[in-house]
Amino acid sequence: MIFILKNGFSESELIEKLKHISASYRVVDIYGTRVVIAWPDNIVSNIDDPSIKAKIMPRKPYQLTSNEFKEKTIININGVEIGGKRIAIVAGPCAVESEEQIVEIAKAVKRAGAHMLRGGAFKPRTSPYSFQGLGEEGLKMLKKASEITGLPIVTEIMDVRDIDVINRYADMIQIGARNSQNFTLLREVGKLRKPVLLKRGFGMTVEEWILAAEYILLEGNGDVVLCERGIRTFEKSTRFTLDIAGFAVAKTMTHLPIAVDPSHPAGRRDIVEPLALAAIAAGADMLIIEVHINPEKALSDSEQQLDVKAFENIMKKAKAVAEAIGRDI
Repeated sequence: MIFILKNGFSESELIEKLKHISASYRVVDIYGTRVVIAWPDNIVSNIDDPSIKAKIMPRKPYQLTSNEFKEKTIININGVEIGGKRIAIVAGPCAVESEEQIVEIAKAVKRAGAHMLRGGAFKPRTSPYSFQGLGEEGLKMLKKASEITGLPIVTEIMDVRDIDVINRYADMIQIGARNSQNFTLLREVGKLRKPVLLKRGFGMTVEEWILAAEYILLEGNGDVVLCERGIRTFEKSTRFTLDIAGFAVAKTMTHLPIAVDPSHPAGRRDIVEPLALAAIAAGADMLIIEVHINPEKALSDSEQQLDVKAFENIMKKAKAVAEAIGRDI
């Protein structure tokens, strides 16, 4: 049960009433409103108090992420809107490898029409012998590329111990598939009040994905973008299976914007384009595409990264698809 409080009213008496019936509760300031979330519903539904402006009882296990709580959310990252009519395009390499590399890529993707720059400085790799990223040095290079091009940065955090350093450089923090149910990390990132890109774990249901986002919102951070990046199935012809149906369903369940990463499920650059165009047609609010100056020599995920020309071609076709469904890029 969500109690939306009136401006200027204290929730203290409401909290006392909840304590009296041994209900659990959280007080959250989010989207410019103070709310009290109380549970279980069967014992809090009859609570009344002068501080209550409205009551909402979502019919789903998630509360703040539910579209029963709020209509469409639009997130603004340094002038880049996510969730509106325009589809945001995020592009850049899987990993930052050098200052020259990231600056050159940033300039190229901006010329092609990208709105934000992606790049990994801390890399979660299956093998401990694979390139793990440049750490803070990589973040400094990413920041320089951002300052030169004006593109806001999205980069991944892997560990709560890296929160302060990531927070200094990133405009948007990515939580990757492997950490999508790292609840301690979700809570701590939620406290930062910085936009978050939450990737779907490759074994998560849509409901589990949205519930993971609930951990972030419960800390008062409503600027969350969900990202479909493919799930693991029996199919071996692609790296993962892009769940178009899953993210289309998610858009009917939550008010949060939804991004699609076509690079990871493809696992090969020749099918990134059709997956990207399908995602736009199905309603994606943002695309995240891996681009490299010389993909064959990339230190990570070389098979799925596009060269600049291929990215430019996708952008041309993406604009046409977006226009066909009444949106733009």
